[in-house]
Amino acid sequence: MTSQAAEGPETVVASRRSKITPEREREFFDAVLEQIRECGYESVTMEGVASSTRCSKSTLYRQWKNKPQFVAAALRARGRVRFAGIDTGSLAEDLRRAARAAGDWSGKDTKLLQALGSAMTQDAELAQALREALVHPEIAALQEILDRGVARGEIPAGHPALEFIPAMMFGVLRVRPVLSGQYADADYLLRFVEATVLPALALT
Repeated sequence: MTSQAAEGPETVVASRRSKITPEREREFFDAVLEQIRECGYESVTMEGVASSTRCSKSTLYRQWKNKPQFVAAALRARGRVRFAGIDTGSLAEDLRRAARAAGDWSGKDTKLLQALGSAMTQDAELAQALREALVHPEIAALQEILDRGVARGEIPAGHPALEFIPAMMFGVLRVRPVLSGQYADADYLLRFVEATVLPALALT
């Protein structure tokens, strides 16, 4: 019996996976997400990503069984929360900074959401990965900003607008490209916060 047979198939697969370094894995993830933004989800293939990253497609298939699993892994690995760390001591200023932060990344992330839109309705794992990567962490960070404002006494805990602030902030990111063909950049989002979010919370 060879050592490979003695180890068993699960050990062999784990050994093969370990050959992909974190840096190489990040290269694969960046490549697939960028291709989705540029070409759309349906046009992206494992073979195309393999070609663009100069690896064999078998390398990708050994690590991820299919495209939905590959894309879901890429989304989950993003791990960047743009609203994290915003804490100026003022709720109004925190929301202004959140607007600027959102504007800095809205193009890439909104484009990705648009490209994955139809695929999300057909693949529950992909939809969940997208929420975990792009939605839930940002909403949690935004909720922390609002909670601190309540704790400081800037707004009452039962203020009726609190429930809708995440929908307002994230909704405008999605809808502006539909309405005007332009992404919601930092300047637009800052004006949006000044004109709608702050008045809704009676912070003007």
